[in-house]
Amino acid sequence: MNGAVHAYHDGTKHHFQKFARSLGYLDWASQPNPFRSFAGADDHPLHPRPDAAGSGSATAVEIGGILRHSLGLSAWKQFRDSRWSLRVNPSSGNLHPTEAYVVAGPMAGVSDAPAVYHYAPDRHALERRCTFEPAAWTSAMAGGENAWLIALTSIHWREAWKYGERAFRYCQHDLGHAIAAVRIAAELAGCRAQMLPGWSHADIAALTGIDRDEDYVDAEREEAGCILVVTGRQSSVFSPESSVPSPQSPVPSPQSPVPSREALLDAVRRGRWTGRANQLSEDHVQWTFIDEIAAATRDPGRTILPIPNQLRDHPMTRLPDRPYDRPLVLQRRSAVSFDGRGSIDAARCFAMLSAVMPREGPPWDALWWDARIHLLLFVHRVNGLDPGIYLLARHSSAPDRIRAASGREFLWEPCHDSLPLFALVRGDCRALAQRVSCDQAIAGEGFFSLGMIADFDASLQAFGAAFYRHLFWESGVVGQVLYLEAEAAGTRGTGIGCFYDDPVHDVLGLTGHAFQSLYHFTIGSPVEDTRLSTEPGYAWERGVLA
Repeated sequence: MNGAVHAYHDGTKHHFQKFARSLGYLDWASQPNPFRSFAGADDHPLHPRPDAAGSGSATAVEIGGILRHSLGLSAWKQFRDSRWSLRVNPSSGNLHPTEAYVVAGPMAGVSDAPAVYHYAPDRHALERRCTFEPAAWTSAMAGGENAWLIALTSIHWREAWKYGERAFRYCQHDLGHAIAAVRIAAELAGCRAQMLPGWSHADIAALTGIDRDEDYVDAEREEAGCILVVTGRQSSVFSPESSVPSPQSPVPSPQSPVPSREALLDAVRRGRWTGRANQLSEDHVQWTFIDEIAAATRDPGRTILPIPNQLRDHPMTRLPDRPYDRPLVLQRRSAVSFDGRGSIDAARCFAMLSAVMPREGPPWDALWWDARIHLLLFVHRVNGLDPGIYLLARHSSAPDRIRAASGREFLWEPCHDSLPLFALVRGDCRALAQRVSCDQAIAGEGFFSLGMIADFDASLQAFGAAFYRHLFWESGVVGQVLYLEAEAAGTRGTGIGCFYDDPVHDVLGLTGHAFQSLYHFTIGSPVEDTRLSTEPGYAWERGVLA
């Protein structure tokens, strides 16, 4: 299966002389609807909507707050006759391939029975897809009936419409951003959210109903991503398939919620399903390469053992200087251009880099694996840090392994007392940063830009082909933290999915598949487009949120 991963990954690389296969133009007539809905499914408005259902249910209020601050709409933008929405979790090209489903017990004012819901961000509402027996929920949750599940899926067509075969990568980036957004929003609500790796993609598809052919007639299908359990902050969460806690969790207590796959899957298969998915586009282009890599990387589920994170207790893994709050997560935006003049001080830069180091806390404790993504930094305008190329190693073994794999001589000079940050080459690298990021000026005009270098083959060998997706998820988690760090510093960032893959590797002198670049990012002083008008994400927020 790793051969299929190599074939897809290499086949969707951008090169100086050619880009990965895509349509080559935007077919506006077939632009996908950014919102999925299920006709015939009961609609339940969520907190904090004024007409929210279940205001007397703590779980319903909790679900509404977490979804609002992770997957809801953050704003509407308008230019002349064109109007479009932005979401709390970023998406490449504002295409939003990620869908979310909630599985929860009975909620007063919402449902007397446990149910499976689809989240509709355009309305901030739950669409009830399936109800099942209360006894099944009690049995499945083993004492954690107040916990609930959130499953994330992808609609590949939403990205493939614009980006062609490379779209599978971007769907995984987006899902990683969503994982981080959910975990951070859960923290704001006084909860925890953690992935359950024991659930296979087939299990997730069955639980959410995305495998129900009769509900998707003429509608674009969804691909299972991952499932997370949301609990109170003091609850211990661990995989039900493992006899040991996850690496980030304390030793579980007998009262810990341990969702049972078998009980829940049996219950929803016997449950009452309603609703049919809407069609997002009338016309489609079939990208079979995406179908092939999706099939090759479907996760069979896994029993995990504790993975020691050798950097968790390092001094640099402190919390950010300014904790994230609800206004901050709602104000996050993607920069479209930088002024090319502004700078940032080294202390603020180091704080941003510190924030992406693995630690005991959100969003890192949502993940079950140790750090596999490292940052190749192109520093342009950081006061107190020389311009040049640097490496931030997010795992203690990375410097030696990358140095051994590199075919170039570098300085490898440590340049911080606690951060594992190494100066490789000093000098103006703005033109290089722009060139390898598909000649996009924004990569050279910020304070710094970076490429996320994945520990590629070793990860696939350790965890199988399905972990290809996880590598992108981790890069999305890193990107989400960088977005929020930039906002907290009064600056702005943006993810960059278009870059010339092998030329990036050549910067480090890397060959083969030991390390691969998966995602780029840049932070700087934004130039606002004053032609655009902005409104709150929801009409009921006018006058409440700026």
